[in-house]
Amino acid sequence: MRHCDTKQINFWLVTSQNYRLSCRINRLDNGDAILSRSLTSNELQQVKIGKHAFINLITLSTDDIFPENTVLTYNFSISSTESTESDLVSLIPDLAYESQQLPNFIIKSKINKVLHGSCRKPHFDSEDALIQVDHAIRQSGTSVEERPAILMMSGDQIYVDDVAGPMLVAIHQVIDKLALYEESWLDDSDHRDLTSSSDALFKSPHCYYQRSEILPHHTVNNSLFDKILGARKAPIFTSVNVKNHLITLSEVMAMYLLVWSPELWAITDLNDHHVPKEFQTKYEQERVVINQFVKGLPAIRRALAHIPTYMIFDDHDVTDDWNLTRGWEEAAYNHSFSKQIIGNALIGYCLCQGWGNAPEKFTALIREIKPSFCQGGYDEHTELIDKMLAWDEWHYSLNTSPKIVVLDTRTQRWRSESNAGKPSGLMDWESLSALQQELINEPDIIMVSAAPIYGVKLIETIQRIFTFFGKPLAVDTENWMAHSGTANVMLNIFRHYKTPPNFIIISGDVHYSFVYEVTHRFRRNSSKILQITCSGLKNEFPAGLLNTLEKLNKYFYATYSPLNWFTKRRRMKIRVRKPDCAD
Repeated sequence: MRHCDTKQINFWLVTSQNYRLSCRINRLDNGDAILSRSLTSNELQQVKIGKHAFINLITLSTDDIFPENTVLTYNFSISSTESTESDLVSLIPDLAYESQQLPNFIIKSKINKVLHGSCRKPHFDSEDALIQVDHAIRQSGTSVEERPAILMMSGDQIYVDDVAGPMLVAIHQVIDKLALYEESWLDDSDHRDLTSSSDALFKSPHCYYQRSEILPHHTVNNSLFDKILGARKAPIFTSVNVKNHLITLSEVMAMYLLVWSPELWAITDLNDHHVPKEFQTKYEQERVVINQFVKGLPAIRRALAHIPTYMIFDDHDVTDDWNLTRGWEEAAYNHSFSKQIIGNALIGYCLCQGWGNAPEKFTALIREIKPSFCQGGYDEHTELIDKMLAWDEWHYSLNTSPKIVVLDTRTQRWRSESNAGKPSGLMDWESLSALQQELINEPDIIMVSAAPIYGVKLIETIQRIFTFFGKPLAVDTENWMAHSGTANVMLNIFRHYKTPPNFIIISGDVHYSFVYEVTHRFRRNSSKILQITCSGLKNEFPAGLLNTLEKLNKYFYATYSPLNWFTKRRRMKIRVRKPDCAD
C-alpha cells in the first residue's frame, strides 16, 4: 500500500504479465461495498521493465470519498487471455492475517501513531526491525485507535553501494528468470578491460567482489602534491564496501524485488554461482545472514500490504556520499559511466519508491519514462537519465492532520562556491524558502528529514575537523550544521513567528537513536520541537565507539556547558529525553 487519503488509494505491485485487474473494497464492519470494478488504463498504470516483469501502480478513487477511521478490506481479481481468473489472496494466502480473510487498511483522520525506520542493509548481522511493523499491525487487530496510521521509511531502503555476494547472485538469477532488459554504456574510463554492457558485466571475472576494478575513476589534481608529481586517479564511488556496487538498472530493479518480498527467493539457488575461490569463504559467511533475512520477508510483505507506506531516499539508495561535495558532483556527472550508474539507481527509486508517494506529481514523468523501455533493451537511455537528474520534485507533503512534510536532502544541495571539497548544504536557499511557505501558519507539523537536523554535537565537531583537513568523505560529513548557509536558514525558519509552534522531526541515517527536545532561548512564544532519530532497521553504529562518544558528548556539551555558545544552535536549548524502557 502506498499513498492513501479520502480521495484516492494507491497500491504498488509487480506482476510477470500484463494482467487485467479488478478490485473490490468493502467495509469490514457491515460488508458494504465501497468500490467494485475492473480497472481502467487510467487506474492501472504499468511500466514493463523486462519480458516477465511489469511494475503496476493502481490508483483508485470514488464518486464520493473513502471513509475515514473505518477498517476497509480489499482484494484483486487477476486475469489474462492465457489463464483463468485468480484473486490476490488465493495466490498469496499469507497476505492476510490468520484471524482475517482479507488484507485491510485504515485511512486515519488524525496521524496519532507513526511507524518509522531507515537504513536496512540485508547482510548486516542483526535482526530485521522492519518485522516489528508486522507485529504492531497484528497486535492492533481491527482496532482503529490502535492501528498505526502510516509507515514512514526515511532513507536507505536498499543499499545499492554495499551488496552481499549472495544477494548479487540472487539478483542475477532474477534478472535471468524475469528477462529484465539489458543495457550498454560508453567506455570513457582508463580501464581497458572495462565491460561495456550488462551481459558482458555479468560474465566478467570482476563481477563478484571485484567491481572496484570496473567502477569509474577520475583525475585528481587539486593539491600542491598532485601538481608537482602529476595528477592521480581516484575512485568516484567512495563506499568502503564498493566490491559489489550495483551498476545496471536491471540489478537495481531486481534488488527492490528481493528486499520486500519472498516470492523470487523461491526460484533462486545460492549454491549456483561463479564467485571466485578466494571470496567463497566470505560468500558463505554472508549467505548465513542473507538466509536469515529471507525468512522475515513473508511478514514484511504482509505488513506492507496493510499500512499506507511513504518513503524518501538517502545516500545508499543511490551511492555512498551521493552529492556530498561540489567536487564529488563534478567528478561523478562529468563521467558518462558514473552518471549512468547514478541515473539507474534514481530510475529504480522513481519506479519503486517515489512514484507511490505522490502519484499525481509523477504522472508526467512516468509518461516520459515508459517509451524509454523497449523490447530487449532501453531506448534513449542517456536522455532518460538526464531527465531523472534534472527532476527536482522528489520532496512532497501530505495533507494530513497534522501535516507531514518530507524533505529532499540529496538533490537540491547548497554547494560551496569557495571550495569544491567542502560539504554541501543539505538543502539550498530556494528549496528552504519553499519549505518555509509550506510551514507558514500551520498549527502542527511532522517533518521528515533523512539526517537529523539537531545532531550529536561531538560527532559533528569531529566531522568538522576532518572537513578542515580536506577529508569530508572519510567521515560522511552530512549534517545540517556542516554548511553555514543551510544551517542559518533552517534555524531561522524555526525561529520565525509564523512557523508552527509544535514540531516533530523524524530522522534516521546515523544508525543510533536519540531524542531531543528543543526550545528557543530568546523568544516569547513557547514553540516546541521534538526530534526523534531512529537507529537502523538493519544496521548499527559500532557499540563500543558509540558509548565512548556518548560519554564524551555529555562531558563536553552538557546543558550548561560554555562550549554550546560556540555552536550554531546557541540560541536554542536542547534537552536529551531518555526513553522509557519499562516495556
